[in-house]
Amino acid sequence: MSKATARHILVDSESKCADIIKEINGGAEFADLAKQHSSCPSGKSGGDLGTFSPGQMVPEFDTACFQGNVGDVQGPIKTQFGYHVVQVTERT
Repeated sequence: MSKATARHILVDSESKCADIIKEINGGAEFADLAKQHSSCPSGKSGGDLGTFSPGQMVPEFDTACFQGNVGDVQGPIKTQFGYHVVQVTERT
């Protein structure tokens, strides 16, 4: 069974999510932006979600983590919690 290690930034709008992705692509540090903007408690630790298996996250998030490329910044990914910027840092 595969596992993914990921981090994310949770915000309340698609446009805010897109702005954060632009900042990351422009060289801003993912963890710093997570601490500043994420409404998820994981924001305090740079958005780190740890390692998880398929099916442990909501379906939209799961798809991004197990089908997207490792290292790519993905988003906006809409879930019932809001809009996510997601980066898978490792997949085994």
